[in-house]
Amino acid sequence: MSDDILTKQDGPILRITLNHPERGNAVTDEMVARLTGLIHDAPKTSDIVVLRGAGKDFCVGRAGMGARPAVEPTAYARRNFSDVVFDAYGALRNSVIPVVAVVQGGAHGFGCAVAAACDITIASDTATFSVPEMAHQIMPTMVMSSFVDRVPRKAMAYLVYSMFEVSAERALSYGIVSDVVPAAQLDATVEKLVANMLKAPTISLRAAKEYVRSAPDMPVAGAIEYARNLHATINSAAEIKKSRGV
Repeated sequence: MSDDILTKQDGPILRITLNHPERGNAVTDEMVARLTGLIHDAPKTSDIVVLRGAGKDFCVGRAGMGARPAVEPTAYARRNFSDVVFDAYGALRNSVIPVVAVVQGGAHGFGCAVAAACDITIASDTATFSVPEMAHQIMPTMVMSSFVDRVPRKAMAYLVYSMFEVSAERALSYGIVSDVVPAAQLDATVEKLVANMLKAPTISLRAAKEYVRSAPDMPVAGAIEYARNLHATINSAAEIKKSRGV
């Protein structure tokens, strides 16, 4: 098994670590595909995924970003060429269990997109975020697709056009990050968060993710009705009754 991505099964938690700190955890397509597979399979063994990068950065993008293929694909073939990245964002968004990102240092390009796509992202106050794709002659719609249901329109445009690095606090205001904590408290905050999440039965964790994923795109009346139905379904489940001692 490659050491590019480290995994550890810690009870109901799957801990995934991007492991190329010497290059800021920049990912190859092979790493992206493996990450997608790990996220896809995680619900078989886990209730929560915790995703982080080794060393001082979370993920500074894709290794070799901007390199051209030896044979330029047709426009139709290029859609498939890019699917490895779109599939990764889809795996994070559609996983039935919550994925928590822990961001320290740089989160750029692919790293910024993953931070946005995860369900909860806790960032160090020293973390920075950017979308530098256009400087590499790359249309940044892959990253933008991870932003579309998280980041407001003007913030998305600013990140893409300016290519500026923004602070963790600014990323919080943009919806990329859930919370910002002092660097020295990052690990402790994540462990407290995960411990609190695990107080809930598995079925509740999964149902909450289902609602967060789907309800915001519904008309208000439909979202309320969906909440009523999901509430009744989950609270009558045997797993919930057992946890209450019923």
